[in-house]
Amino acid sequence: MTKHVVVTGGAGFIGSNIADAYIARGWRVTIIDNLSGGDRRNVHPRAEFHQLDIRDAATGDLIRELKPDVINHHAAQMDVRKSVEDPANDADVNVVGSLRLLEAAVGAAVKRFLFASTGGAIYGEPVEVPQSESHPTAPLSPYGCAKLAVEHYLHYYRVVHGLSSVALRYANVYGPRQNAHGEAGVVAIFAGRLIDGQPSTINGDGKQTRDFVYIDDVVAANLAASDAEWQGEYNVGTGVETSVNELYASLASIAGADVTAAHGPAKDGEQLRSVLDGSRLRKLADLPGRTQLREGLAKTFEWFRANRR
Repeated sequence: MTKHVVVTGGAGFIGSNIADAYIARGWRVTIIDNLSGGDRRNVHPRAEFHQLDIRDAATGDLIRELKPDVINHHAAQMDVRKSVEDPANDADVNVVGSLRLLEAAVGAAVKRFLFASTGGAIYGEPVEVPQSESHPTAPLSPYGCAKLAVEHYLHYYRVVHGLSSVALRYANVYGPRQNAHGEAGVVAIFAGRLIDGQPSTINGDGKQTRDFVYIDDVVAANLAASDAEWQGEYNVGTGVETSVNELYASLASIAGADVTAAHGPAKDGEQLRSVLDGSRLRKLADLPGRTQLREGLAKTFEWFRANRR
């Protein structure tokens, strides 16, 4: 029997790539997205699309009507800096919106709930690297606090209501369709400016590091989690630290551009290091080897060159 998945945020960068993969496997896909950050052009023509906010009562009504097998929840306020500027709005979208989905999932007898969480923003500055799932959780932003709160709610709904769930703690995801929002958006920003022959600006000294994980690896993790019975929280990362300076140099090399990046003021409160140990999930789900950064950046750059919007 054909499985049915609802993908919230399915017009966005990560959600749309995941929705396409479900369709390629023969699943029925329903996308819910308010298009505040997503793009209607990212929606697969075989997907059913509803322009709704996850906080709307109509969204819960739709889920209870559809009774999908799986909810894959990627809709979010994903800008860390905006969460600092307006913590209440961030919590309204990321906590209250998620709670409304969880309530609807229980009412619709959904079999599996996948939640797009975050690694670096939940763990905060590392006390050890790479950061495993047992690393202390010490969020340094309202965004990280909200994601961690939803993970606790998942535990509640799992224990009290029997809702099977998984939280996937992403590193900095990059790849085709990426937008310039969020920390990993620096790949999209740099690629776009290199294609346009414009100089880029790096915040601070550029020595801050991140774990950049390619979208195909994130898609593979979501598909594996959709089919499995294991529950809890799992990192989706490479275990490799890359500085922003190194990232820019790699993209400039791929572009064949001899354009030096300028350096601007450091961002207040910016996390200096973040790198996730994703080996637990890779072993459990028997995932393919991680995509090497140079390979992923080359694919991403070529996509932006061919699809400059």
